[in-house]
Amino acid sequence: MKSLKIFIVEDEPLIASTIELALRKKGYQVVGDAEDVMSAQNSILLTEPDLVLIDIQLEGDLTGIDLAIELDKIELPYLFISSQTDSSTINRVKQTNPLGYIVKPFTENGLQTNIELAWHNYQTEHSDILEIKSEGRLHKINQNQILFLKAFDNYCYVHTTTKQYLVPHTLKHTSKKLNQDIFKKCHRSYVVNINHIDALDRNSLIIKTTSIPISASQKSLILSKLKGR
Repeated sequence: MKSLKIFIVEDEPLIASTIELALRKKGYQVVGDAEDVMSAQNSILLTEPDLVLIDIQLEGDLTGIDLAIELDKIELPYLFISSQTDSSTINRVKQTNPLGYIVKPFTENGLQTNIELAWHNYQTEHSDILEIKSEGRLHKINQNQILFLKAFDNYCYVHTTTKQYLVPHTLKHTSKKLNQDIFKKCHRSYVVNINHIDALDRNSLIIKTTSIPISASQKSLILSKLKGR
């Protein structure tokens, strides 16, 4: 699996160091750590981890569960790591959507196994998800809901069934992340989802109410894909 970027939220420095050492030995990248919820939120936005490990009992008035609720809002995956297994804590955990719950104490191999299984399940569930940044926020979009992409200088627009996003990457860069079986370049400035094409004429195609130009060199490819749907 890829070298995951992991952020640790743990208020006991010795335990945080032990977790970090174990993660690095197993090949993960530790991009930061924090002892309280406010520090964690700020650092997580800056370091952009793939996964967050959260202890429940933290410094200050807010708990790891409070942090988890905020991470759910931006759909950033996380695992709880805690020694607390009482029914009250578990009931509070049920208000959140963690990838799993690792009980302290744990072994290095046990930590790795929990992370790999949780991440595998997450990747399987989100295999058709496009992650983009727009207006300073991370968005996760189901690729089936994407209608088309349009180039805009060194940026591009991602148009979905409900919204459009301005992404600070080129059309070429962003389109590489898409399912190449259903997303095809029809013009130097457009990549379209062939499953959303409503009509095709001589020089353009129609998706919903939008007319999109199609180059002569790409028309035969688009036609062949449409016939194969």
